[in-house]
Amino acid sequence: MNNRQRFKAVLNYEPYDRLPIMGFGYWSELLDKWVREGHLTSEEIEGIHDGCPKDTALSKKLGFDITFWSAWPRHADHSVAPLLHPPFESNVLKEYPDGSRERLDGNGVVILEKKGVSAIPYEVRHTLIDRSSWEEHYLPRLQYSEERFDQAHMLKLAKESEKRDYPLGLFCLSLFGEIRNWMGVEGISYLYADDEDLYKEIIDTVGNLTFKYTKRMLEFDIQFDSGFFWEDICFKNGPLVIPSVFDELVGPHYRKITDLVKSHGINIIMLDCDGVIDSLIPTWFNNGVNTMFPIEVGTWGASILPWREKYGKELRGVGGMNKMVLSYDRAAVDAEIERLKPLVELGGYLPCPDHRLPPETKWELVQYYCDKMKKTFSS
Repeated sequence: MNNRQRFKAVLNYEPYDRLPIMGFGYWSELLDKWVREGHLTSEEIEGIHDGCPKDTALSKKLGFDITFWSAWPRHADHSVAPLLHPPFESNVLKEYPDGSRERLDGNGVVILEKKGVSAIPYEVRHTLIDRSSWEEHYLPRLQYSEERFDQAHMLKLAKESEKRDYPLGLFCLSLFGEIRNWMGVEGISYLYADDEDLYKEIIDTVGNLTFKYTKRMLEFDIQFDSGFFWEDICFKNGPLVIPSVFDELVGPHYRKITDLVKSHGINIIMLDCDGVIDSLIPTWFNNGVNTMFPIEVGTWGASILPWREKYGKELRGVGGMNKMVLSYDRAAVDAEIERLKPLVELGGYLPCPDHRLPPETKWELVQYYCDKMKKTFSS
């Protein structure tokens, strides 16, 4: 079997020869450390980004069969335009003596970047604050057009579909997470109270555009193996949106899009959301999303087990592997693999580190993990 076949077999409860070993990505500080330790060269990581050939080569060197980014590319090669088209022109607005700087990003958000820090930057202010800013700066950027697609690249993917040996997913964009990015958590929360009509209009505009985009992508006749949404609208204590409001306003857009995707024979519909997602799962699950990622182990110990007990075998999962053990020793890695065994035996579950590997990660332990996983989960 190839890794494309393994991926689909695992998530569809079909026989397979072994699990495909999936990776997610790396902190930039970790890559720099691995260069210093002699595992990589500067050339191997220069310009590296998610899903690019260098990223794929690095993953194979470590022992991963596929990565999150090769399985569900978010079009980092710019063959498809993001939701905002064109994005805001990024430029530095202010620089400080300590090297930090304020920069306008592609979402129209002024962020504070600190030198040597790769964490999510602090949001200074937002362009989208009311109806006036919505109609002037965002609504024009959320119109459908064929210019959003690199037609030649889409046709190339279609031509390569039959001989491809890795899974490829259709990125169905974001129905709420990007709006949160544009306005910030406070901004989007206040908007629901201050201007409910605008709140709904923004959601509907994004939902309708996403449907048109998804429909067009499917018309290119690319053989996709899954569909995939990105949201990131939860944190360690739960959702960043009122679940009942999310269900009422966003749920119907999920249903419309997932019905469309499934009508093309794609039955694995995945969603990426960090944090404690339990109170939002009903909206996703009841509207056609059946595979959760990344199942963050975190401080709250998320696991597919309680979700499977509640929703049954139709609820699948990818993720849920505690990446921190890759900073400890072989005994910790062995214990984590033992913990994963009964979860894998449930079927419909593919382990993957629940986020990027942090700077403390040991090269040898990643290789050991990949090798041990292949031996442990082979038929």
